[in-house]
Amino acid sequence: MSYEEIEFTRHCDAVQIPQGIKITIPKGTAGVITQSLGDTYTLQLPTLGGLYRVSDSDADAIGKESKGPAPEATPSTGGKVSEHQVWAQLKNVYDPEIPVNIVELGLVYDLAVNDLPEGGSNVDVKMTLTAQGCGMGPAIAMDAQTRIEGIPGVEEANVEVVWDPPWTPAMISPEGKEKLGID
Repeated sequence: MSYEEIEFTRHCDAVQIPQGIKITIPKGTAGVITQSLGDTYTLQLPTLGGLYRVSDSDADAIGKESKGPAPEATPSTGGKVSEHQVWAQLKNVYDPEIPVNIVELGLVYDLAVNDLPEGGSNVDVKMTLTAQGCGMGPAIAMDAQTRIEGIPGVEEANVEVVWDPPWTPAMISPEGKEKLGID
């Protein structure tokens, strides 16, 4: 991956990595885009001392064009939420330090879509992280939850971080291994 130097053209909200703290980056701040995956950018900002995640909705602040909305999450036949829709949304969730989505990393252990009697669906996801000390864990889980709740017909999403079984690199999909250069 090639890094790209940028300068913020306006004040912009960002999330500090791995702390998950929301801050506003001042106009004129210089930085380097270290990763551009899904609908977020990871930037190294030397004057602020660390890595920060900027949403695609603020791409203009770093001189980029928005990639547009995440893949369509329209309801399936009959208005019911399908597992396929949920998996599609989860493929847009990235650890800002790893260029592979959480599905291809093998971090999603269980997914269940439950129809509610009053209509709509409840989605339960069990996922893990590559390391228990990952400071971005809460932010990654919240990103997954927000994306799932954005699917029409989802009334509630519960994303639980679990540690059993422990994650290993063997859980990475063949596609993920290829992106990471792992045999």
